[in-house]
Amino acid sequence: MLVEVALNYRHAFHAGNHADIFKHAALSLILERLKKKPQPFAVLDTHAGVGLYDLASEPARRGSEFGGGVGKILGRPIAAAPAYAALLAELNPAGLAAYPGSPEIARRLLREQDRLILCELHPDDHRELKQRYRRDPRIAVHHRDGYEAIGALVPPPERRGLAFIDPPYEAPGEADRLARALQTGLRKWPTGIFCAWYPIKDPEVRRTLTDAVTAAALPKALRAEFSPFPRTPGAMTGGALILCNTPWRLDEQLAALCRELTPLLGDSGDWSVDWLTGP
Repeated sequence: MLVEVALNYRHAFHAGNHADIFKHAALSLILERLKKKPQPFAVLDTHAGVGLYDLASEPARRGSEFGGGVGKILGRPIAAAPAYAALLAELNPAGLAAYPGSPEIARRLLREQDRLILCELHPDDHRELKQRYRRDPRIAVHHRDGYEAIGALVPPPERRGLAFIDPPYEAPGEADRLARALQTGLRKWPTGIFCAWYPIKDPEVRRTLTDAVTAAALPKALRAEFSPFPRTPGAMTGGALILCNTPWRLDEQLAALCRELTPLLGDSGDWSVDWLTGP
């Protein structure tokens, strides 16, 4: 039943919305930080989607959520996340047409010596993902459950890197499953950076993840919440990240990002960047 519910989710309907902007700009900051050292690193993306989204497609146009997200920032020089802003501009030279999911952002920011491991459970999305990246030797695409992949595919041989976990939160108990995956992953890969997204919508999800991270004393755990609109019960007004093994001074970068994005994306919202377990 868990898999059947999860397979209903298609990110194409939501690509480029306001929650994606904060999440993916933050992803670019982590990747740029990993690139500061010459040693190779690996990125595991557990819920990859299709990688790149055509904003003229019927699913994207149905909700037009991208208008309230990437549509408001394309062409702006985002000082807090310059690599992300440059990537958007490079992808859309003639105006807004496409939005990069986390696989495409990672692919464009990887170096020759780095690796990207993509997991996608939806059969149609997996086929599209595999077709898209079939010619890039740095990228491996798996048709498998992302949580199971955390236990099976870490640690990578590189020992350096990131596990990026962006689940749909449509299945019952998803927050509990994510919390267990974080603990499993960090036991197996104690040097890896773990970054997990959750929507600002259901306070129980926030409470479950926060309590699990603090109770397990996961290392250098940071919670960053960005809600460009006033929080309303039952409505997704923003998104949040929980990071473990947070890179040095990333908290300051995320705070700067929130300050810069707030007036661009919303109205009367709020944001916070807090340590759950000491820096």
